[in-house]
Amino acid sequence: MTATLADQLAPYGIDYVDAMDRFGDNADLYERLALKYLDDEHLVDLKAAMEAADYSEGYSQAHALKGVAGNLSFKDLFQCAALVSDALYAGEYEAAAAHMPEVERTHELVIKGLSAWQNGTL
Repeated sequence: MTATLADQLAPYGIDYVDAMDRFGDNADLYERLALKYLDDEHLVDLKAAMEAADYSEGYSQAHALKGVAGNLSFKDLFQCAALVSDALYAGEYEAAAAHMPEVERTHELVIKGLSAWQNGTL
C-alpha cells in the first residue's frame, strides 16, 4: 500500500491535511506556494538580526516566519518560530536565542521534506 502524501510529509512537520483545509483542497495551489518556501529568506534574516542583537528586526523576521509557517501548515516550525517571536516581543532576548536551534532544526526538516516532494523522492 502506498503512503498518502499527508503521511509522507508528516515526518517533516508539514500537516498536509490541515493545508488542504486551509487551501480549500486546492492541492496545486498549495504545492506551488509551499515549494516557494524553499527560497524563503526569513530564517536567514532572523539569524542575522539575532547575531547583530537587532531585536526589533529579529522580532519582525520571527513574526513573519511564524506567519509563513502557519499559513503553509508547517506545524513544528510555526510553534518554534512563535516561541522566538513571543520571547522577542516580551524582551526576553536570551530565551529567544535559546529557541533558535530548534527553529533551525524544524526549518531544515521542512526544507528536506519540500525538496523530496519537489524532486519526486517522497
